[in-house]
Amino acid sequence: MPKLSEIEEMYLKCMFEMHTDQPDAIVKTSMLAESMGVSAASTTEMIQRLSGRELVTYIPYKGSRLTPDGFARAAQIKRRQLLLELLLTDVIGFEGDIHSAACEMEHAIDSELEEAIDRLLGYPERTPSGERIPLVSRRVEPAVSAPLLPIANMPEGRSGTIEFIALEGQDTRTLQTLGLIVGQSIKRSSDSLIIDGSPVSFSDSLATRILVRVEMF
Repeated sequence: MPKLSEIEEMYLKCMFEMHTDQPDAIVKTSMLAESMGVSAASTTEMIQRLSGRELVTYIPYKGSRLTPDGFARAAQIKRRQLLLELLLTDVIGFEGDIHSAACEMEHAIDSELEEAIDRLLGYPERTPSGERIPLVSRRVEPAVSAPLLPIANMPEGRSGTIEFIALEGQDTRTLQTLGLIVGQSIKRSSDSLIIDGSPVSFSDSLATRILVRVEMF
């Protein structure tokens, strides 16, 4: 696929979001311009540029729609945004403007990093709000050697070592009383987590913020 600028990717993603609501509809230039916060003239110029790259079909005086290649590229951009939002909230615990941060970061990651984030999150198909995450070029690799995963996504019967805890304050102290510290070995059984032979339990929200280097073999 051709390398796109950040603004070109933003246009494609905006059109994808409009196509999601009405897949067969033509996106009016005025609507796209309003959504992007730019003039209709600037939008028309961008549509023509994307049309020249065969990512958009431009229909003069009516609007435009994504080509199959354009739709696939836009879906990938949208997917990266949603994966980053999940990473920021569920793993890192970022409390700022999640959407804006993800939108800035989505243009800077490549396919390799995208796959690593997808694997780290346990290959999610939907966001907590129920929005579907596009599955463009998704490659599930359940047998990756020693992956870094949240405790919540540890496979049953596997052991691992805690490498990162994205928590602070009282939550960290609570985990320490359970023996959950960086460097600690942990195992997932069929119904619990085992530390030093004893089962431990904690909330799902905490389980997504503790990263374990899983021993797969």
